[in-house]
Amino acid sequence: MTTSLPSADQAPKTMTDYVYGQLREDIIQGKLIPDSKLKIEHLRGEYKVGATPLREALSRLSSDGFVITEGQRGFRVSPTSAADLDDVTELRIMLELKALKSSLLHGGDDWESRVVATYYQLSKVEELDLFENLAVWEQRNHDFHWALISACTSKWLLHFYNILYDQHKRYRNISLIANLGKRDVHDEHQRIYAAALARDVETACRETEQHIRLTAGITHQVLQELAKEKTA
Repeated sequence: MTTSLPSADQAPKTMTDYVYGQLREDIIQGKLIPDSKLKIEHLRGEYKVGATPLREALSRLSSDGFVITEGQRGFRVSPTSAADLDDVTELRIMLELKALKSSLLHGGDDWESRVVATYYQLSKVEELDLFENLAVWEQRNHDFHWALISACTSKWLLHFYNILYDQHKRYRNISLIANLGKRDVHDEHQRIYAAALARDVETACRETEQHIRLTAGITHQVLQELAKEKTA
């Protein structure tokens, strides 16, 4: 069984879906600052939507862990911290490795074609200056990682992994320049790709875990530097 993956260009079905997607992306990209107050009236003007779909979207984001509900005081963007990064990293690794094992065991020709195609597209952009092509690289990086686990037979595992991937992306965006400047990310992807096509579960999982932990480690350094700047 192949579980369908979310499409980045999938049109929202309702106004709530639309504003949910917009708010979620703005939180992930850091446009809505961690721990900042989300004022309904301000957001209505910013996103051109009514109060009802806005509140419904914020409630959904609260369920996903991107927003904190403060009772009668409204909503706030979930804060970021080193401890939260550790928690998100460990959970992402646990879910991704489980999904990857399932995918390698069950993936057929369609799965292999997706992995080959997305790796090729990712490799093409990684031949360029990544600092000038961050948006394209980010999308193709996402597509490659999703392709790898796309033959996982558990739709619930993929659903919760998607939430964890985006939570991890919040932190990766904080230190994306530093991450790409301190590593050979193409070599990391190549090793994962080779192991996946060989159906070498142990190596693919080991390389994937190292890949994620390296990102988290560099992000930790950036968070520490930012904390020092605030206290200086």
